[in-house]
Amino acid sequence: MPEDPAPRVPSGSGPSGSAGRGSDLAREALAAARASNAARRKAAGRTPRTGSGSAGNLRRRRWSGSGPDAARDPQPLGLTMRSWVKAAGTGADLTKATLFGRWEKIVGDEVAQRCSPTSLVDGELVVQAESTAWATQIRMLAPQLLVKINAELGPRTVIRIRAKGPAGPSWRFGERHVRGRGPRDTYG
Repeated sequence: MPEDPAPRVPSGSGPSGSAGRGSDLAREALAAARASNAARRKAAGRTPRTGSGSAGNLRRRRWSGSGPDAARDPQPLGLTMRSWVKAAGTGADLTKATLFGRWEKIVGDEVAQRCSPTSLVDGELVVQAESTAWATQIRMLAPQLLVKINAELGPRTVIRIRAKGPAGPSWRFGERHVRGRGPRDTYG
């Protein structure tokens, strides 16, 4: 039940006999303000708040037990780093750097000497081969290479391998060029 908003001053308790001590006046003013605030909340249809030190408030609060319960508990460093990398958005760059750095170990010496990875975008790995024969060989070895790469880096890191052979010479020089089939009499 709310108290009346006017603070009560006990008579004869102060040095002059008419006012209370400063701390008593402050307590009474605070109680009056809380009571008027609770009355306004009740009139607006909101439930009044319980005090922060009340027993009801302590019963509602969930305290941590002996087992793992939330992100508040200490976490292993590896889990923390994985969540940080995921939140920072650098996971793709880290995966790409790991694949390119350990390419020879993952695919083997013979394949690594004949081709090298050039890009990894959205799960598609582009491999540049030294010859068209090795590009064809990489296309045939793609399922086995996918298994090796995903076993090393994590499932579904690489979804598809695209092998490219050596690029032919380009006859385009400069920024401007004319569309068409190009020169015909160059090779005889």
